[in-house]
Amino acid sequence: MSPFAGEFIGTALLIIMGDGVVANVVLNKTKGNNSGWIVIAFGWAMAVFIGVYASNRFGGGGHLNPAVTLASAVFGDFDPSLVGTYIAAQFAGAIAGAIIVWIAYKQHFDETPDANLKLAVFCTAPAIRNPLYNLLTEIIGTFILVFGALSMSKSAQTLGTLDALPVALLILAIGLSLGGPTGYAINPARDLGPRMAHFILPLKNKRNSDWGYSWIPVIGPVAGGMLAAWMFKFFNA
Repeated sequence: MSPFAGEFIGTALLIIMGDGVVANVVLNKTKGNNSGWIVIAFGWAMAVFIGVYASNRFGGGGHLNPAVTLASAVFGDFDPSLVGTYIAAQFAGAIAGAIIVWIAYKQHFDETPDANLKLAVFCTAPAIRNPLYNLLTEIIGTFILVFGALSMSKSAQTLGTLDALPVALLILAIGLSLGGPTGYAINPARDLGPRMAHFILPLKNKRNSDWGYSWIPVIGPVAGGMLAAWMFKFFNA
């Protein structure tokens, strides 16, 4: 067991289950085709549940998210020397998880002519494209994630080792309440890692990977996470 293994395995499972539920809903000829937003939101919550459990079991902290790792290192007592290990594992796990989803749904990707739906399996896109508001939405969503996770953590000083069920329920609430404008990336690795997988995979009739939008689900979560951790520490000073 090691921090790298824990965060890699946890994040890979997060993406396999999370991107997997999106594939089940949006790709043609699946058993879950067109089953709706509630299925996606619940699937992502369960993805976080199993991902956090697995990460903790194999030596990680259950972060699965660079925004969480950075915020806890800057404003909590998380060991800064582990930041690089955690983030590298999170991105590697996210890419690996996305590739596994592609393998599992390969026939359904081939049967889906809409290139936008194929991209949606891997990464987020805004319902209304407006960089300022899209960025604000990601900041708000990640603020709720990190502030809520800190509030539920066993230690008042750091995210530490997160408990799976409370965080999963928090993700479900964020998806249902704040997911509509941007698809609630709230995690740079969750969005950018699979977006990179989309870029390299030999998808049939593939569109571009929307790199013009890709900075928003990276900068927004990092900013929102930092703000939440600072505010939590301020109120607990």
